[in-house]
Amino acid sequence: MVTVFDAEPNRLIEETAKKLKDMKLEKPAFVGLVKSGSHTQRPPQHEDFWYVRCASILRHTYVNSGAGVQKLRRHYGGGKRRGVKPKKHAPAGGSAIRKAMQALENAGLLAKEGKGRAVTAKGRKLLDKAAKESVKA
Repeated sequence: MVTVFDAEPNRLIEETAKKLKDMKLEKPAFVGLVKSGSHTQRPPQHEDFWYVRCASILRHTYVNSGAGVQKLRRHYGGGKRRGVKPKKHAPAGGSAIRKAMQALENAGLLAKEGKGRAVTAKGRKLLDKAAKESVKA
């Protein structure tokens, strides 16, 4: 049985993003217009950014159960350029992460669990199926 841990993460996220796009996951209007955090200079240019981010959040929550918005903000953050001074880590924007988690909750793939969220049985099934397909490719 192939699981998420057996698959290469980038391929798994691509496969899961395709499946989420087929599920018609609700996409907020601001996606593609705003930056993903203060550390970036431009909004995401990838046309399927929303689905890739949702797939990445789903995988991250599967691997590290109980992930919340603050942990994911640190995970998706990056180095903020400060001119001649050294870079400092800046967290990603929380709104896009929060909306993605809410969309995954509405689809039945995530559920609230104490502090943070956990992957449901439906979410595990989706990720395991995507992992199996990504290992075959």
